[in-house]
Amino acid sequence: MNRSETIAGLKGRNGPAVLVIGGGINGISVFRELALQGVDVLLAEKGDYCSGASAALSRMVHGGLRYLENGEFKLVRESLLERDRLLRNAPHFVAPLPTTVPIFDFFSGIANGAFRFLGLTRRPNRRGAVVIKAGLAVYDILTATRRLMPKHVFRSRAETLRTWPAINPDIRNSATYYDAWVSRPERLGVEMLNDALAANPAARALNHAQVGGDGDGVVLTDMLTGEAVRLNPRLIVNATGGWIDLTNAGLGASAPTMIGGTKGSHLVVANRELHDALSGHMIYYENEDGRICILFPYLGNVLVGSTDIRVDDPDQVRCEADERDYILQSLAFVFPHLRIAPEEIVFQFAGVRPLPASDDSFTGRIPRDHFCEVVEASGALPEMLCMIGGKWTTFRSFGALAADMALERLGTKRTRDTEELAIGGGRDFPSDAERWISEQAAISGVPRARMRELFERYGTDAATVADGLGDDTMLPGCTYSVGELAHLIAHEHVEKLDDLLLRRTTIGVTGKLSSGVIEQALDILAKAKDWGEPRSARERNEFLALLESRHGLDATKLSARSERSAECASALKSA
Repeated sequence: MNRSETIAGLKGRNGPAVLVIGGGINGISVFRELALQGVDVLLAEKGDYCSGASAALSRMVHGGLRYLENGEFKLVRESLLERDRLLRNAPHFVAPLPTTVPIFDFFSGIANGAFRFLGLTRRPNRRGAVVIKAGLAVYDILTATRRLMPKHVFRSRAETLRTWPAINPDIRNSATYYDAWVSRPERLGVEMLNDALAANPAARALNHAQVGGDGDGVVLTDMLTGEAVRLNPRLIVNATGGWIDLTNAGLGASAPTMIGGTKGSHLVVANRELHDALSGHMIYYENEDGRICILFPYLGNVLVGSTDIRVDDPDQVRCEADERDYILQSLAFVFPHLRIAPEEIVFQFAGVRPLPASDDSFTGRIPRDHFCEVVEASGALPEMLCMIGGKWTTFRSFGALAADMALERLGTKRTRDTEELAIGGGRDFPSDAERWISEQAAISGVPRARMRELFERYGTDAATVADGLGDDTMLPGCTYSVGELAHLIAHEHVEKLDDLLLRRTTIGVTGKLSSGVIEQALDILAKAKDWGEPRSARERNEFLALLESRHGLDATKLSARSERSAECASALKSA
Protein backbone atom coordinates (compact mmCIF):
# COMPACT_ATOMS: atom_id res chain seq x y z
CA MET A 1 0.00 0.00 0.00
CA ASN A 2 1.52 3.33 -1.04
CA ARG A 3 1.21 6.63 0.81
CA SER A 4 -1.83 7.98 -1.03
CA GLU A 5 -3.65 4.65 -0.63
CA THR A 6 -2.86 4.63 3.10
CA ILE A 7 -4.29 8.12 3.58
CA ALA A 8 -7.35 7.35 1.46
CA GLY A 9 -7.97 4.23 3.54
CA LEU A 10 -8.04 6.28 6.75
CA LYS A 11 -10.90 8.50 5.59
CA GLY A 12 -14.41 7.88 6.88
CA ARG A 13 -13.53 4.82 8.95
CA ASN A 14 -13.93 4.09 12.64
CA GLY A 15 -10.49 3.52 14.00
CA PRO A 16 -7.72 2.60 14.21
CA ALA A 17 -7.85 0.57 17.41
CA VAL A 18 -4.47 2.00 18.42
CA LEU A 19 -2.76 5.14 17.18
CA VAL A 20 0.98 5.23 17.87
CA ILE A 21 2.37 8.75 17.63
CA GLY A 22 6.11 8.85 17.09
CA GLY A 23 8.18 6.84 14.63
CA GLY A 24 11.42 6.64 16.57
CA ILE A 25 12.79 3.30 17.69
CA ASN A 26 10.38 3.00 20.65
CA GLY A 27 7.34 3.92 18.56
CA ILE A 28 8.32 1.46 15.85
CA SER A 29 8.91 -1.18 18.52
CA VAL A 30 5.43 -0.90 20.06
CA PHE A 31 3.93 -0.68 16.55
CA ARG A 32 5.66 -3.94 15.58
CA GLU A 33 4.54 -5.64 18.79
CA LEU A 34 0.90 -4.68 18.19
CA ALA A 35 0.98 -5.46 14.47
CA LEU A 36 2.28 -8.96 15.22
CA GLN A 37 -0.78 -9.54 17.44
CA GLY A 38 -3.10 -8.66 14.54
CA VAL A 39 -4.14 -5.30 16.01
CA ASP A 40 -5.55 -2.56 13.77
CA VAL A 41 -2.73 -0.10 14.47
CA LEU A 42 -1.56 3.11 12.81
CA LEU A 43 1.88 4.67 13.29
CA ALA A 44 2.25 8.39 12.55
CA GLU A 45 5.56 10.27 12.58
CA LYS A 46 5.73 14.03 11.95
CA GLY A 47 9.20 13.79 10.39
CA ASP A 48 10.93 10.73 9.02
CA TYR A 49 11.22 7.42 10.82
CA CYS A 50 14.13 7.41 13.28
CA SER A 51 15.00 11.02 12.46
CA GLY A 52 15.10 12.38 16.02
CA ALA A 53 16.88 10.87 19.03
CA SER A 54 16.87 7.47 17.31
CA ALA A 55 19.29 8.83 14.70
CA ALA A 56 21.48 10.60 17.26
CA LEU A 57 22.55 7.83 19.61
CA SER A 58 26.18 7.02 20.38
CA ARG A 59 25.79 3.87 18.24
CA MET A 60 26.37 1.82 21.40
CA VAL A 61 24.28 -1.22 22.34
CA HIS A 62 25.22 -1.60 25.96
CA GLY A 63 24.20 -2.55 29.44
CA GLY A 64 25.01 0.81 30.97
CA LEU A 65 28.07 0.22 33.12
CA ARG A 66 27.83 3.65 34.73
CA TYR A 67 24.18 3.11 35.74
CA LEU A 68 25.40 0.72 38.43
CA GLU A 69 26.57 3.77 40.40
CA ASN A 70 22.98 5.00 40.58
CA GLY A 71 21.80 1.60 41.80
CA GLU A 72 19.92 0.86 38.55
CA PHE A 73 20.70 -2.87 38.66
CA LYS A 74 17.36 -3.87 37.11
CA LEU A 75 17.98 -1.60 34.14
CA VAL A 76 21.53 -2.91 33.65
CA ARG A 77 20.33 -6.53 33.80
CA GLU A 78 17.54 -5.81 31.30
CA SER A 79 19.89 -3.87 29.01
CA LEU A 80 22.45 -6.67 28.94
CA LEU A 81 19.71 -9.18 28.13
CA GLU A 82 18.39 -7.01 25.29
CA ARG A 83 21.91 -6.38 24.03
CA ASP A 84 22.46 -10.11 23.72
CA ARG A 85 19.12 -10.53 21.95
CA LEU A 86 20.07 -7.89 19.41
CA LEU A 87 23.36 -9.66 18.77
CA ARG A 88 21.30 -12.71 17.79
CA ASN A 89 18.30 -11.02 16.12
CA ALA A 90 20.09 -8.28 14.17
CA PRO A 91 23.58 -9.65 13.49
CA HIS A 92 23.80 -7.65 10.26
CA PHE A 93 23.77 -4.39 12.22
CA VAL A 94 24.75 -5.23 15.82
CA ALA A 95 28.19 -6.67 16.61
CA PRO A 96 30.49 -7.11 19.63
CA LEU A 97 32.69 -4.14 20.49
CA PRO A 98 35.80 -4.43 22.68
CA THR A 99 35.61 -1.49 25.05
CA THR A 100 38.63 -0.18 26.94
CA VAL A 101 38.51 2.09 29.98
CA PRO A 102 41.68 4.11 30.65
CA ILE A 103 42.30 4.40 34.40
CA PHE A 104 44.29 7.24 35.94
CA ASP A 105 43.75 6.62 39.67
CA PHE A 106 43.45 3.69 42.03
CA PHE A 107 41.00 4.65 44.78
CA SER A 108 39.34 7.72 43.22
CA GLY A 109 35.55 7.68 43.01
CA ILE A 110 34.86 5.26 45.86
CA ALA A 111 33.21 7.82 48.15
CA ASN A 112 31.64 9.62 45.19
CA GLY A 113 30.09 6.42 43.90
CA ALA A 114 28.74 5.58 47.33
CA PHE A 115 27.14 9.02 47.62
CA ARG A 116 25.41 8.65 44.25
CA PHE A 117 24.33 5.09 45.03
CA LEU A 118 22.72 6.32 48.26
CA GLY A 119 20.96 9.13 46.42
CA LEU A 120 22.97 11.95 47.99
CA THR A 121 23.97 14.96 45.92
CA ARG A 122 27.60 14.78 44.86
CA ARG A 123 29.32 16.15 41.76
CA PRO A 124 30.78 13.41 39.54
CA ASN A 125 34.51 12.83 39.48
CA ARG A 126 36.96 10.28 38.13
CA ARG A 127 36.47 6.60 38.85
CA GLY A 128 39.57 4.76 39.94
CA ALA A 129 40.66 1.16 39.43
CA VAL A 130 38.76 -0.16 42.45
CA VAL A 131 35.40 1.31 41.36
CA ILE A 132 35.85 0.19 37.74
CA LYS A 133 36.91 -3.31 38.77
CA ALA A 134 33.82 -3.65 40.96
CA GLY A 135 31.51 -2.49 38.18
CA LEU A 136 33.01 -4.85 35.62
CA ALA A 137 32.77 -7.75 38.05
CA VAL A 138 29.03 -7.08 38.38
CA TYR A 139 28.79 -6.86 34.57
CA ASP A 140 30.36 -10.30 34.26
CA ILE A 141 28.08 -11.78 36.91
CA LEU A 142 24.94 -10.47 35.18
CA THR A 143 25.89 -12.21 31.91
CA ALA A 144 27.41 -15.39 33.41
CA THR A 145 24.53 -17.71 32.47
CA ARG A 146 24.49 -16.76 28.77
CA ARG A 147 27.99 -15.52 28.11
CA LEU A 148 28.36 -14.48 24.46
CA MET A 149 31.56 -12.47 24.88
CA PRO A 150 34.78 -12.66 26.93
CA LYS A 151 35.02 -11.55 30.57
CA HIS A 152 36.79 -8.31 31.37
CA VAL A 153 40.57 -8.06 31.72
CA PHE A 154 42.82 -5.53 33.49
CA ARG A 155 46.11 -4.31 32.05
CA SER A 156 49.16 -2.73 33.60
CA ARG A 157 50.40 0.69 32.53
CA ALA A 158 53.20 -0.85 30.45
CA GLU A 159 50.88 -3.25 28.65
CA THR A 160 48.37 -0.46 28.02
CA LEU A 161 51.01 1.79 26.46
CA ARG A 162 52.26 -1.04 24.26
CA THR A 163 48.73 -1.55 22.89
CA TRP A 164 47.80 2.15 22.66
CA PRO A 165 51.08 4.07 22.39
CA ALA A 166 49.30 7.37 21.66
CA ILE A 167 47.21 7.30 24.84
CA ASN A 168 47.81 9.77 27.67
CA PRO A 169 51.07 8.65 29.34
CA ASP A 170 49.67 9.55 32.77
CA ILE A 171 47.57 6.39 32.59
CA ARG A 172 47.88 3.93 35.47
CA ASN A 173 45.94 0.92 34.19
CA SER A 174 43.28 0.01 31.66
CA ALA A 175 40.40 -2.43 31.64
CA THR A 176 38.76 -4.05 28.61
CA TYR A 177 35.29 -5.53 28.50
CA TYR A 178 32.82 -6.23 25.70
CA ASP A 179 29.60 -4.46 24.80
CA ALA A 180 28.21 -3.99 21.30
CA TRP A 181 27.65 -1.35 18.64
CA VAL A 182 25.04 -0.76 15.94
CA SER A 183 26.24 0.26 12.50
CA ARG A 184 22.97 1.51 10.99
CA PRO A 185 20.37 2.23 13.68
CA GLU A 186 17.98 4.08 11.37
CA ARG A 187 17.95 1.19 8.92
CA LEU A 188 17.19 -1.26 11.72
CA GLY A 189 14.11 0.82 12.57
CA VAL A 190 12.87 0.81 8.98
CA GLU A 191 13.40 -2.95 8.70
CA MET A 192 11.34 -3.49 11.85
CA LEU A 193 8.64 -1.27 10.39
CA ASN A 194 8.53 -3.20 7.12
CA ASP A 195 8.47 -6.51 9.02
CA ALA A 196 5.41 -5.31 10.93
CA LEU A 197 3.60 -4.07 7.82
CA ALA A 198 4.27 -7.36 6.03
CA ALA A 199 2.93 -9.36 8.99
CA ASN A 200 -0.39 -7.54 9.32
CA PRO A 201 -2.44 -6.06 6.44
CA ALA A 202 -4.43 -4.01 8.98
CA ALA A 203 -1.28 -2.21 10.17
CA ARG A 204 -0.50 1.15 8.55
CA ALA A 205 2.31 3.66 8.92
CA LEU A 206 2.97 7.20 7.71
CA ASN A 207 6.02 9.37 8.04
CA HIS A 208 5.81 13.14 7.56
CA ALA A 209 2.35 13.04 9.12
CA GLN A 210 1.60 15.14 12.21
CA VAL A 211 -1.12 14.34 14.74
CA GLY A 212 -2.91 16.99 16.78
CA GLY A 213 -6.27 17.81 18.28
CA ASP A 214 -8.89 20.36 17.24
CA GLY A 215 -11.20 20.17 20.24
CA ASP A 216 -13.45 17.64 18.55
CA GLY A 217 -10.93 14.79 18.43
CA VAL A 218 -7.76 13.68 16.71
CA VAL A 219 -6.60 14.97 13.32
CA LEU A 220 -3.75 13.64 11.18
CA THR A 221 -2.18 16.10 8.73
CA ASP A 222 -0.05 15.01 5.80
CA MET A 223 2.96 17.36 6.07
CA LEU A 224 3.75 16.90 2.37
CA THR A 225 0.36 17.91 0.96
CA GLY A 226 -1.47 19.57 3.85
CA GLU A 227 -4.34 17.09 3.58
CA ALA A 228 -6.07 16.40 6.93
CA VAL A 229 -7.88 13.25 8.08
CA ARG A 230 -9.92 12.79 11.26
CA LEU A 231 -9.08 9.70 13.30
CA ASN A 232 -11.10 7.91 15.97
CA PRO A 233 -8.65 5.66 17.84
CA ARG A 234 -9.73 3.64 20.86
CA LEU A 235 -6.28 4.18 22.42
CA ILE A 236 -3.28 6.43 21.78
CA VAL A 237 0.35 5.56 22.50
CA ASN A 238 2.47 8.69 22.74
CA ALA A 239 5.98 7.53 21.80
CA THR A 240 7.39 10.93 20.81
CA GLY A 241 10.27 10.88 23.30
CA GLY A 242 11.58 14.38 23.96
CA TRP A 243 8.40 15.77 22.33
CA ILE A 244 5.94 13.95 24.64
CA ASP A 245 4.82 17.07 26.51
CA LEU A 246 4.49 19.03 23.27
CA THR A 247 2.48 16.20 21.71
CA ASN A 248 0.13 16.07 24.70
CA ALA A 249 -0.37 19.82 24.48
CA GLY A 250 -0.99 19.61 20.72
CA LEU A 251 -3.70 17.01 21.32
CA GLY A 252 -5.29 19.16 24.00
CA ALA A 253 -4.68 16.52 26.67
CA SER A 254 -4.63 17.53 30.31
CA ALA A 255 -1.37 16.02 31.50
CA PRO A 256 1.49 17.01 33.83
CA THR A 257 5.03 17.65 32.63
CA MET A 258 6.59 14.26 31.98
CA ILE A 259 9.89 14.84 30.15
CA GLY A 260 13.10 16.56 31.19
CA GLY A 261 15.30 15.68 28.27
CA THR A 262 19.02 16.25 27.91
CA LYS A 263 21.02 16.80 24.75
CA GLY A 264 23.82 14.55 23.58
CA SER A 265 26.06 15.77 20.74
CA HIS A 266 28.57 13.78 18.69
CA LEU A 267 31.22 14.37 16.04
CA VAL A 268 32.28 12.09 13.19
CA VAL A 269 35.99 12.56 12.50
CA ALA A 270 37.96 11.45 9.43
CA ASN A 271 41.47 11.19 10.86
CA ARG A 272 43.54 8.12 10.01
CA GLU A 273 45.99 8.60 12.88
CA LEU A 274 43.16 8.69 15.42
CA HIS A 275 41.44 5.71 13.82
CA ASP A 276 44.62 3.64 14.01
CA ALA A 277 45.35 4.77 17.57
CA LEU A 278 42.16 3.04 18.78
CA SER A 279 43.34 -0.43 17.65
CA GLY A 280 39.77 -1.44 16.91
CA HIS A 281 38.51 -0.65 20.42
CA MET A 282 36.03 1.80 21.81
CA ILE A 283 37.76 4.02 24.34
CA TYR A 284 35.22 4.66 27.10
CA TYR A 285 36.72 7.37 29.22
CA GLU A 286 36.05 10.16 31.65
CA ASN A 287 36.80 13.73 30.81
CA GLU A 288 38.46 15.84 33.47
CA ASP A 289 35.05 16.92 34.78
CA GLY A 290 33.94 13.30 35.29
CA ARG A 291 31.63 13.23 32.24
CA ILE A 292 31.65 9.88 30.40
CA CYS A 293 32.86 10.19 26.80
CA ILE A 294 33.39 7.67 24.01
CA LEU A 295 35.33 7.32 20.79
CA PHE A 296 35.42 4.32 18.51
CA PRO A 297 35.95 3.33 14.87
CA TYR A 298 32.75 3.90 12.93
CA LEU A 299 32.38 2.90 9.27
CA GLY A 300 35.89 4.06 8.37
CA ASN A 301 35.88 7.20 10.53
CA VAL A 302 35.82 7.81 14.30
CA LEU A 303 32.73 8.68 16.33
CA VAL A 304 33.39 10.96 19.31
CA GLY A 305 30.95 12.13 21.99
CA SER A 306 29.09 13.17 23.92
CA THR A 307 27.56 15.98 25.96
CA ASP A 308 24.69 15.87 28.48
CA ILE A 309 22.91 19.24 28.57
CA ARG A 310 19.33 20.06 29.55
CA VAL A 311 17.14 21.30 26.69
CA ASP A 312 13.81 23.10 26.57
CA ASP A 313 12.97 22.90 22.86
CA PRO A 314 13.79 19.57 21.18
CA ASP A 315 13.11 21.06 17.74
CA GLN A 316 16.09 23.41 18.10
CA VAL A 317 18.65 20.84 19.17
CA ARG A 318 22.00 20.96 17.36
CA CYS A 319 25.66 20.53 18.25
CA GLU A 320 26.83 23.99 19.23
CA ALA A 321 30.37 25.39 18.89
CA ASP A 322 31.07 25.11 22.61
CA GLU A 323 30.03 21.45 22.53
CA ARG A 324 32.40 20.78 19.65
CA ASP A 325 35.16 22.40 21.68
CA TYR A 326 34.26 20.30 24.72
CA ILE A 327 34.28 17.05 22.74
CA LEU A 328 37.62 17.87 21.07
CA GLN A 329 39.08 18.86 24.46
CA SER A 330 37.98 15.54 25.91
CA LEU A 331 39.62 13.73 22.99
CA ALA A 332 42.82 15.71 23.57
CA PHE A 333 42.82 14.56 27.19
CA VAL A 334 42.92 10.87 26.29
CA PHE A 335 45.11 11.24 23.15
CA PRO A 336 47.06 14.44 23.92
CA HIS A 337 49.32 14.48 20.85
CA LEU A 338 46.60 14.10 18.23
CA ARG A 339 45.14 17.17 16.55
CA ILE A 340 41.85 17.33 14.62
CA ALA A 341 41.59 19.81 11.75
CA PRO A 342 38.21 21.51 11.16
CA GLU A 343 37.74 19.82 7.77
CA GLU A 344 38.24 16.43 9.46
CA ILE A 345 34.92 16.86 11.28
CA VAL A 346 32.85 15.43 8.44
CA PHE A 347 29.51 15.21 10.25
CA GLN A 348 27.97 16.15 13.58
CA PHE A 349 24.65 15.38 15.19
CA ALA A 350 22.71 15.92 18.39
CA GLY A 351 19.63 14.33 19.91
CA VAL A 352 17.45 14.53 23.00
CA ARG A 353 17.51 11.76 25.59
CA PRO A 354 13.83 11.34 26.62
CA LEU A 355 14.49 11.28 30.37
CA PRO A 356 11.73 11.63 32.96
CA ALA A 357 11.18 15.11 34.39
CA SER A 358 13.61 15.69 37.26
CA ASP A 359 14.90 18.53 39.40
CA ASP A 360 18.27 16.83 39.89
CA SER A 361 21.07 19.32 39.35
CA PHE A 362 23.32 16.68 37.78
CA THR A 363 21.94 15.19 34.59
CA GLY A 364 23.99 12.01 34.96
CA ARG A 365 21.92 11.04 37.99
CA ILE A 366 18.53 11.19 36.23
CA PRO A 367 17.24 7.58 35.94
CA ARG A 368 17.56 5.96 32.51
CA ASP A 369 14.81 3.38 33.09
CA HIS A 370 11.52 3.31 31.18
CA PHE A 371 7.84 3.18 32.09
CA CYS A 372 4.43 4.26 30.79
CA GLU A 373 2.31 7.04 32.27
CA VAL A 374 -1.45 6.80 31.71
CA VAL A 375 -3.47 9.88 30.73
CA GLU A 376 -7.17 9.17 31.26
CA ALA A 377 -9.71 9.70 28.48
CA SER A 378 -11.14 13.18 28.45
CA GLY A 379 -13.77 14.68 26.16
CA ALA A 380 -13.12 13.61 22.60
CA LEU A 381 -9.68 12.18 23.42
CA PRO A 382 -9.29 8.48 24.26
CA GLU A 383 -7.04 7.06 26.95
CA MET A 384 -3.37 7.57 26.26
CA LEU A 385 -0.18 5.71 27.22
CA CYS A 386 2.93 7.90 27.32
CA MET A 387 6.25 6.09 26.93
CA ILE A 388 8.68 7.82 29.33
CA GLY A 389 12.45 7.37 29.42
CA GLY A 390 14.25 4.42 27.97
CA LYS A 391 17.44 3.92 26.01
CA TRP A 392 18.04 2.60 22.51
CA THR A 393 19.30 -0.79 23.68
CA THR A 394 16.02 -1.61 25.45
CA PHE A 395 13.61 -0.60 22.68
CA ARG A 396 12.25 -4.14 22.28
CA SER A 397 11.40 -4.68 25.95
CA PHE A 398 9.97 -1.16 26.25
CA GLY A 399 7.81 -1.71 23.17
CA ALA A 400 6.62 -5.04 24.59
CA LEU A 401 5.72 -3.37 27.90
CA ALA A 402 3.66 -0.65 26.18
CA ALA A 403 2.04 -3.17 23.84
CA ASP A 404 0.98 -5.42 26.71
CA MET A 405 -0.63 -2.45 28.45
CA ALA A 406 -2.43 -1.60 25.20
CA LEU A 407 -3.58 -5.18 24.65
CA GLU A 408 -5.01 -5.29 28.16
CA ARG A 409 -7.06 -2.17 27.46
CA LEU A 410 -8.27 -3.62 24.16
CA GLY A 411 -9.38 -6.78 25.93
CA THR A 412 -7.12 -9.08 23.92
CA LYS A 413 -4.05 -11.18 24.57
CA ARG A 414 -0.57 -11.55 23.12
CA THR A 415 -0.17 -14.35 20.58
CA ARG A 416 3.45 -13.78 19.50
CA ASP A 417 6.62 -12.82 21.33
CA THR A 418 9.63 -11.01 19.91
CA GLU A 419 12.46 -12.09 22.22
CA GLU A 420 13.94 -14.38 19.58
CA LEU A 421 12.43 -12.80 16.46
CA ALA A 422 15.01 -11.90 13.83
CA ILE A 423 14.80 -8.43 12.28
CA GLY A 424 14.89 -7.76 8.53
CA GLY A 425 18.19 -8.83 7.04
CA GLY A 426 19.04 -10.71 10.23
CA ARG A 427 16.70 -13.53 9.20
CA ASP A 428 18.38 -16.75 8.08
CA PHE A 429 21.72 -15.14 8.79
CA PRO A 430 24.51 -17.42 7.56
CA SER A 431 27.17 -18.85 9.84
CA ASP A 432 29.54 -18.69 6.86
CA ALA A 433 29.10 -15.20 5.43
CA GLU A 434 31.69 -15.57 2.68
CA ARG A 435 30.02 -18.70 1.34
CA TRP A 436 26.62 -16.96 1.31
CA ILE A 437 28.12 -13.97 -0.50
CA SER A 438 29.70 -16.22 -3.14
CA GLU A 439 26.47 -18.14 -3.70
CA GLN A 440 24.35 -15.00 -4.03
CA ALA A 441 26.90 -13.36 -6.34
CA ALA A 442 26.66 -16.38 -8.63
CA ILE A 443 22.85 -16.35 -8.57
CA SER A 444 22.44 -12.61 -9.19
CA GLY A 445 25.42 -11.99 -11.44
CA VAL A 446 26.54 -9.16 -9.11
CA PRO A 447 30.34 -9.12 -8.61
CA ARG A 448 31.44 -10.76 -5.37
CA ALA A 449 32.98 -7.59 -3.92
CA ARG A 450 29.77 -5.69 -4.60
CA MET A 451 27.67 -8.46 -3.03
CA ARG A 452 29.83 -8.31 0.10
CA GLU A 453 29.17 -4.57 0.27
CA LEU A 454 25.42 -5.14 -0.04
CA PHE A 455 25.56 -7.88 2.60
CA GLU A 456 27.26 -5.50 5.05
CA ARG A 457 24.46 -2.96 4.46
CA TYR A 458 21.38 -5.17 4.29
CA GLY A 459 22.24 -8.60 5.70
CA THR A 460 20.35 -11.38 3.94
CA ASP A 461 18.05 -8.76 2.37
CA ALA A 462 21.03 -8.07 0.10
CA ALA A 463 19.72 -10.86 -2.15
CA THR A 464 16.54 -8.88 -2.81
CA VAL A 465 18.46 -5.64 -3.35
CA ALA A 466 20.82 -7.34 -5.78
CA ASP A 467 17.91 -8.75 -7.80
CA GLY A 468 16.51 -5.27 -8.38
CA LEU A 469 19.70 -3.25 -8.81
CA GLY A 470 19.25 -2.31 -12.47
CA ASP A 471 21.67 0.56 -13.12
CA ASP A 472 24.55 -0.14 -10.73
CA THR A 473 26.55 2.93 -11.71
CA MET A 474 28.10 4.44 -8.58
CA LEU A 475 27.43 7.98 -7.45
CA PRO A 476 30.56 10.20 -7.55
CA GLY A 477 32.99 9.47 -4.70
CA CYS A 478 30.46 7.13 -3.17
CA THR A 479 29.79 3.37 -2.95
CA TYR A 480 26.02 3.64 -3.46
CA SER A 481 24.66 3.21 -6.97
CA VAL A 482 21.81 4.68 -8.99
CA GLY A 483 19.86 1.42 -8.87
CA GLU A 484 20.45 0.97 -5.15
CA LEU A 485 18.99 4.40 -4.34
CA ALA A 486 16.06 3.73 -6.66
CA HIS A 487 15.38 0.48 -4.78
CA LEU A 488 15.42 2.27 -1.42
CA ILE A 489 13.06 4.98 -2.67
CA ALA A 490 10.62 2.36 -3.98
CA HIS A 491 10.56 0.13 -0.92
CA GLU A 492 11.53 2.13 2.17
CA HIS A 493 9.13 5.08 2.59
CA VAL A 494 11.53 7.71 1.22
CA GLU A 495 9.71 11.02 0.78
CA LYS A 496 12.47 13.63 1.09
CA LEU A 497 16.13 13.97 0.20
CA ASP A 498 17.29 13.82 3.82
CA ASP A 499 15.33 10.56 4.30
CA LEU A 500 17.53 9.07 1.60
CA LEU A 501 20.94 10.61 2.25
CA LEU A 502 20.90 10.79 6.05
CA ARG A 503 18.97 7.68 7.13
CA ARG A 504 18.32 5.01 4.48
CA THR A 505 21.99 5.26 3.54
CA THR A 506 25.17 6.15 5.44
CA ILE A 507 26.25 8.69 2.84
CA GLY A 508 25.74 11.64 5.20
CA VAL A 509 27.08 10.24 8.46
CA THR A 510 30.26 8.92 6.82
CA GLY A 511 31.12 12.27 5.26
CA LYS A 512 30.53 11.23 1.64
CA LEU A 513 28.19 14.11 0.78
CA SER A 514 29.29 16.32 -2.09
CA SER A 515 27.44 18.56 -4.51
CA GLY A 516 27.68 15.82 -7.14
CA VAL A 517 26.19 13.17 -4.85
CA ILE A 518 23.40 15.50 -3.75
CA GLU A 519 22.46 16.46 -7.31
CA GLN A 520 22.44 12.91 -8.62
CA ALA A 521 20.46 11.60 -5.63
CA LEU A 522 17.98 14.44 -6.10
CA ASP A 523 17.58 13.56 -9.78
CA ILE A 524 16.84 9.92 -8.89
CA LEU A 525 14.32 10.94 -6.23
CA ALA A 526 12.66 13.57 -8.45
CA LYS A 527 12.22 11.03 -11.23
CA ALA A 528 10.66 8.50 -8.84
CA LYS A 529 8.29 11.11 -7.38
CA ASP A 530 7.57 12.90 -10.67
CA TRP A 531 8.76 16.24 -9.31
CA GLY A 532 9.17 19.27 -11.52
CA GLU A 533 12.07 21.70 -11.22
CA PRO A 534 10.36 24.02 -8.66
CA ARG A 535 9.74 21.09 -6.29
CA SER A 536 13.29 19.80 -6.79
CA ALA A 537 14.75 23.25 -6.17
CA ARG A 538 12.79 23.56 -2.94
CA GLU A 539 13.97 20.13 -1.84
CA ARG A 540 17.60 21.01 -2.60
CA ASN A 541 17.41 24.25 -0.65
CA GLU A 542 15.72 22.62 2.34
CA PHE A 543 18.33 19.86 2.43
CA LEU A 544 21.30 22.24 2.27
CA ALA A 545 19.75 24.39 5.01
CA LEU A 546 19.26 21.29 7.16
CA LEU A 547 22.90 20.25 6.68
CA GLU A 548 24.10 23.63 7.86
CA SER A 549 21.68 24.15 10.75
CA ARG A 550 21.71 20.61 12.21
CA HIS A 551 24.94 19.01 11.05
CA GLY A 552 27.43 21.86 10.85
CA LEU A 553 28.04 21.37 7.12
CA ASP A 554 28.54 24.43 4.94
CA ALA A 555 27.43 23.57 1.40
CA THR A 556 30.46 25.37 -0.05
CA LYS A 557 32.87 23.16 1.94
CA LEU A 558 31.26 19.75 1.43
CA SER A 559 33.82 18.67 -1.14
CA ALA A 560 36.78 19.25 1.20
CA ARG A 561 35.18 17.10 3.89
CA SER A 562 34.17 14.45 1.39
CA GLU A 563 37.73 14.29 0.07
CA ARG A 564 39.14 13.96 3.59
CA SER A 565 36.72 11.15 4.39
CA ALA A 566 37.61 9.41 1.11
CA GLU A 567 41.34 9.73 1.88
CA CYS A 568 40.83 8.17 5.29
CA ALA A 569 38.75 5.30 3.85
CA SER A 570 41.26 4.71 1.04
CA ALA A 571 44.15 4.56 3.50
CA LEU A 572 42.28 2.01 5.60
CA LYS A 573 41.57 -0.22 2.58
CA SER A 574 45.20 -0.18 1.48
CA ALA A 575 46.53 -0.91 4.98
